Amino acid sequence: MADDDYIYDEASGEWISAADAASQSAPSDAVEVRDSVGNLLADGDQVTLIKDLTVKGAGQTLKRGTLIKSIRLTGDAQEIDCKYDGIKGLVLRAEFVRKR
Repeated sequence: MADDDYIYDEASGEWISAADAASQSAPSDAVEVRDSVGNLLADGDQVTLIKDLTVKGAGQTLKRGTLIKSIRLTGDAQEIDCKYDGIKGLVLRAEFVRKR
């Protein structure tokens, strides 16, 4: 972006420079999500289940040691969104997983 680029900031209702907008877009209140042993989790991490979990609505149990690939953080300190074969919209609690 050039120095003379301006962006409309809807939060303040003012036109601000692109450099100011870039510095404001950095997440200052990012939620830290930690697994069962305290490791910091991030989008795209692989996790392993530490106990058997019954999935409500799916009629299926995920066994201890099951590998979940490519997690996504939800903004909640204890919930992670993930995909698993046969289960749509799976949300796990961080206290039941360990980072791989």
